[in-house]
Amino acid sequence: MRCAVLGDPIAHSLSPALHRAGYAAVGLDWTYEAVRVPAGGLGEHLAGLDDSWRGLSLTMPLKREALPLADVVSARATLAGAANTLVLVDGEVHADNTDLPGAAAAVRERYDGPVTAATVLGAGATAASVGLALCDLGAREVHLLARDPARAAETVTAIRRHPGAPAVDVDTLVDGRPTGELLVSTIPAAAQTEELVARCGEAPVVFEVVYDPWPTPLAASAAGRVLVSGLDLLVHQAALQFEIFTGLPAPLAQMRAAGERALA
Repeated sequence: MRCAVLGDPIAHSLSPALHRAGYAAVGLDWTYEAVRVPAGGLGEHLAGLDDSWRGLSLTMPLKREALPLADVVSARATLAGAANTLVLVDGEVHADNTDLPGAAAAVRERYDGPVTAATVLGAGATAASVGLALCDLGAREVHLLARDPARAAETVTAIRRHPGAPAVDVDTLVDGRPTGELLVSTIPAAAQTEELVARCGEAPVVFEVVYDPWPTPLAASAAGRVLVSGLDLLVHQAALQFEIFTGLPAPLAQMRAAGERALA
């Protein structure tokens, strides 16, 4: 069977290293590759796949594009308004979102304290999924800091759909001040200015979803605080994808080790 991660850009992705290590650990003769698919190209790509294909991991900019192309959409993908996982089953496309439970697992691996409020830098599909994950952990206030608040409406709507009815507000990256126990960054390292990093210096828990380059300015500033890394998120969401694709328990330790080697 064949699997792949799709997105643009995609050359930096560690997903092939993780999934291939998982297949090797359980003795599956499966393949997993990275394929560049630009925005607007997912439908055409899906139409060209044959029966040898089983699973697709999606990264930016395809997560929201995937939902209207799917025949079956999971409850968590519907909640997030985005999918990072597509499974090809008997000619149908099934969409799921492992970012949401993967983010919750990544946080709990590093931090077992209370989560009542959080700030998320960025307002794209990943910000929506991680924001919902924080609500699953107890957050009832989510503060978004976006480069363009006017474009954050879809993410605000997604987080507000959470059954916990969280309060969600939006401010700018330039002026907004982080609040809450957790600070989550979904923005590129290049957007993490010295002034922004300085404003983010009081959050006791920093969750940096970017893993390339590493460390980002925000991650480097987190010395002495709890740091949840992009690799933590990648490993946990990939392990859930592995189980969805294969039906087998994920060899988490082997997948994490492969990611660490590739990142190093």
